[in-house]
Amino acid sequence: MIYIALGSLGFLVIHIFDIVSLKRIPGAKPVTWIAGSGLLAYSVIMACLTPDKLPLPIWSTWLGWALLSISFFLLIYSLFINLPFRKTYVATGVGDKLVTTGLYALVRHPGEHWLILVMLSLVLVSRSSLMLIASPIWILLDILLVTIQDRFFFGRMFEGYDTYRRQTPMLVPNRRSISAFINSLKQAGA
Repeated sequence: MIYIALGSLGFLVIHIFDIVSLKRIPGAKPVTWIAGSGLLAYSVIMACLTPDKLPLPIWSTWLGWALLSISFFLLIYSLFINLPFRKTYVATGVGDKLVTTGLYALVRHPGEHWLILVMLSLVLVSRSSLMLIASPIWILLDILLVTIQDRFFFGRMFEGYDTYRRQTPMLVPNRRSISAFINSLKQAGA
């Protein structure tokens, strides 16, 4: 259970990142991001390595690896490639531009989908009983934290966020956002 608490603390530290960004504290953005991510990564690894294993069929492990490779790539893409890395995670203050294209045309928090799939795939790959308990806790905590970000922080951080919030769903794509996503892909390819 200590790993669940440490992973939860990691999520909280990662989300302190928004406060640090608004306060423009020099050097604090990368520190909070690295510290929070480190706590979360350590907790996930340790939860996966616990000896109490679920009796899952072998095919579920292969499914888990396939799902993990796809969802982890999309998580990295949505958080570190679709968003400008340096301005988002390193430079003091908030980024100078609201990203509304790519996966961010589909929903306002696309990383949430990929995090959910990463967590579920880690349960299948590790077959860890502790990971089965930790995953829904961490997923719900992250949904709570992105809801707080969306409601209280991003409107103050990014010009035009209120319009973006009205046009793009938070987590569940709709017909309009799917069309906007497809159009942004076409424009990127042109």
